[in-house]
Amino acid sequence: MIAALVIVPRYFKSIERQKVADTLRTALERGEPLPPELIDALQTDTGSKSLPPSPQRDLRTGIIWLGIGIGLACFAVAVSFEEADALYPMLGISAFPIFIGLAFILLGVLGKSKSS
Repeated sequence: MIAALVIVPRYFKSIERQKVADTLRTALERGEPLPPELIDALQTDTGSKSLPPSPQRDLRTGIIWLGIGIGLACFAVAVSFEEADALYPMLGISAFPIFIGLAFILLGVLGKSKSS
C-alpha cells in the first residue's frame, strides 16, 4: 500500500511526459515551429524545484509530524486493551514522530521570532 503511494504518482507523471513528448514529436514531424515559451518551459525543471525553508512551512511540517505521532500513540492505547504488552513499544515508536514534530514546531517559532 505504501509503495502504491510512491509508484502511482510517478507512473502518471511518466505517462504525462510521454504524451508531451509524442505531441512535440508530431509537431516537429509536421514542420510546425515551436514557440520560444514552450522551449523555455521544457528547459526549466519545475518538478524538482523545492521551496525555500520558511517558519510557516516548518510549523506546518511540525504539526503534521505531531499529528502522526499522536495518532500512533492513540493506536497504541487502543491495541493495549487487547494486548497489554504492546503499549510501551508502540508508545516508544510513536515518540519519534512526536519529537520530530516538536523540533519542527520549535524551528518554526524560533524562525518566526528571528525574522520579525
